[in-house]
Amino acid sequence: MILLLVFPGVAHAGADIGVALFMDALFPYLLTYLILTSWLLKLTAPIPLSGRLYYFKIYILSALGGFPTGASIIAQLKERDEISDKQAALLLGICHCPSPLFVIGFVGQDLLGNSTFSWQYLILLHAFSFVLLFFLPVQAGKIKAVAIPKNAFTSSIKESVPTVLVVGSTIVFFSTIYTVIYSLIDSVFSPNQLLLLAAALEMTNGLHAAHKLLSGDLLLIVVTLFLTTQSLSIHLQVAVIAKAASLSLKSYVWIRLLYCIAIPLLYMLIFI
Repeated sequence: MILLLVFPGVAHAGADIGVALFMDALFPYLLTYLILTSWLLKLTAPIPLSGRLYYFKIYILSALGGFPTGASIIAQLKERDEISDKQAALLLGICHCPSPLFVIGFVGQDLLGNSTFSWQYLILLHAFSFVLLFFLPVQAGKIKAVAIPKNAFTSSIKESVPTVLVVGSTIVFFSTIYTVIYSLIDSVFSPNQLLLLAAALEMTNGLHAAHKLLSGDLLLIVVTLFLTTQSLSIHLQVAVIAKAASLSLKSYVWIRLLYCIAIPLLYMLIFI
């Protein structure tokens, strides 16, 4: 708060950067898919599926929307008592991945100028997630079918807007904080240290900075790491949604640590 009061001009510039990042890099890739996945979840509710098929349906819808769509879907299912607390906690960590349109469009085309990396990353990430989903405990029998609610499309829009606001608010907030801190420590820390700070606070900022500083295989490894670890901004988005649905975050933390270790290592072993 003191920093924002002492450096109002820098804070304003940081907020402008956050708004620009959200509108250019995330909003076009997020809102449509949030509405679509929420709508599809309602339309497919009457279809009774066995445990693992139900998991795969949740994951596919989450993967289409990207984070925090998975958390939003799981919170909705938990509130409707369609999944247990334990299932919701485990799925929260697995059904958490970047939107394919974001990875292919923003990362592949806008940053790297080549979508080859995007396809490699998405195939690896989803294959690893499917393996984890296969070993999750399932309930006996079939999931109870739920009737399609009236005005499913309209309600999907209403449910998606708060999630978009959470995403946009956290991006603007952490972009502002990063810009103020950067203006103070720019001459003290190295570019690589500033890169890690940017990525830790807000992933999109980190991807932008990595593209400016790095190249070649090192850039691909760092982008893989940033996409998998995400950032404090994204994890807080999930935490806000999970807390509203009274979901535990313990399993989420351990599963995300597993991803952070496994996905970059597998990418280096297979593609580098």
